[in-house]
Amino acid sequence: MNSRTYYDILGVSREATLQEITSAKNALAKVYHPDANMNQGIDTTACMQEILEAYRVLSNPESRHEYDKELGGGQIRVFRTFTVGPEDDEQAAPFVVYWNAACRLQETVDLAMEFLENNSQKKKRTFLFFRRKDAASEAEKQKHLNKLSVRAMQYITVLKEAGIPSQYWTEDAMNWVLIRWSHRQNMDYRVLFNRYEKHLNQDLSNSERHKLHVHGKQFHNNLKKLLSCAL
Repeated sequence: MNSRTYYDILGVSREATLQEITSAKNALAKVYHPDANMNQGIDTTACMQEILEAYRVLSNPESRHEYDKELGGGQIRVFRTFTVGPEDDEQAAPFVVYWNAACRLQETVDLAMEFLENNSQKKKRTFLFFRRKDAASEAEKQKHLNKLSVRAMQYITVLKEAGIPSQYWTEDAMNWVLIRWSHRQNMDYRVLFNRYEKHLNQDLSNSERHKLHVHGKQFHNNLKKLLSCAL
């Protein structure tokens, strides 16, 4: 049985920067914080401890170097929660990697929408005061949108290759599955998305489902807008 590494637990690559490691830790901490899951009857204390332990090692250059040497020598540290049950040979990466891709995709879309909004306000002010179009500014705008679009496509590719339907790329769906996957990693995460669908229909009120539907629709509209803005 292969053990998960600290990189696996945070959903980052072996080449991840300190900023990427910190961002992954902060995002996972929001999902796994015991207080956030108490009313669902799920104890995520052990998961939270392991996230913090992974971050403690990988955020320190010296301890990370020693840990990388251990990985290279085949001595992999074992986590309690994240190594439960046999590994699924068909699963190329832990679900947290796909969760991380969905989070980064959401962040990219949010950045693009914020950029477009700010640019729109700036363009209005420019039009009112100067009555002319700044070609250089437009070129810079397009360059920035192209960069965000390429980044978004990278995350989309990860999610599509994982076989995760686009309607589940939202924060609520990915967080719900992540928590349950962490307790039964030998289970196919795609099964958990089916359970999430049942959760929506059986456990949520009409208003709650409507709120999630609106949020999901807005996300996909914004994603489509970003991709259509790029050359």
